[in-house]
Amino acid sequence: MKISQIIPYLDQTLHPEYQEDYDNSGFLVGDPEWETDGALLAVDLTPAVIDEALQHNLHLIVTHHPMIFSGIKRITSRNCTGQMLFRLIENHIAVYAAHTNLDNLKDGVNGILSQRLGLQQCSILKPMTADLPDVGAGIYGTLETPMQTEQYLDFVKKQLHLPMLRCSNICKKQIHRVALCGGAGSFLIEEAVKKHCDILITADLKYHDFQRAEDRIILADAGHFETEQFAPEIIYSVISEKFSTFACRISTASHGYVCYI
Repeated sequence: MKISQIIPYLDQTLHPEYQEDYDNSGFLVGDPEWETDGALLAVDLTPAVIDEALQHNLHLIVTHHPMIFSGIKRITSRNCTGQMLFRLIENHIAVYAAHTNLDNLKDGVNGILSQRLGLQQCSILKPMTADLPDVGAGIYGTLETPMQTEQYLDFVKKQLHLPMLRCSNICKKQIHRVALCGGAGSFLIEEAVKKHCDILITADLKYHDFQRAEDRIILADAGHFETEQFAPEIIYSVISEKFSTFACRISTASHGYVCYI
């Protein structure tokens, strides 16, 4: 298939029009006339992911995080981004990214995270507009049965394959209503409090973010990559539903940049 046959469908189903103003989602690298028999799906584009695409002869990589995020002033072999761009173009590998638009879809990053963490009756925490109640930042919902706080935190660690969690003061004995935001979600603390959530599970929290909890809510930092690790599964389902003979592969080389020791 030509790349030009795939990109319009990705635009139609992953809705880059819902990305945040600062973002750079969509078709980022390549020629629409290039051909591919399949796609490699990853959270981030790294040299190892490109190696994996070449190994399996896949000429389309779809990532969650855009490899080109802010402006690039130079493309040379002296930095990692330049080296990757050279390799992609030389090998006719196209790149597409679905970032904050996939975060903002109700059945996107936060939707699949809510399923993994046992939430029911979910709603968007901060809708993009009043006319789009199912598009926006974060999700909140309830557990079928309230759980003791420590028990639920252990459950979160198990579901996300975490060796540890960073938490604010354990100010709630039980967890019933849960707010989630894959990736950086400190901007949703007050929204989660307004929705009477017992806990907000997100990532990239600073020291003073924890201070803002003020015993009104538990804040849990579960890691940026870890809360977005299921994004490739969403993209896999979207592509496979349309192109049944198209070889989709979730990268085994994609991993987070933070190590726990």
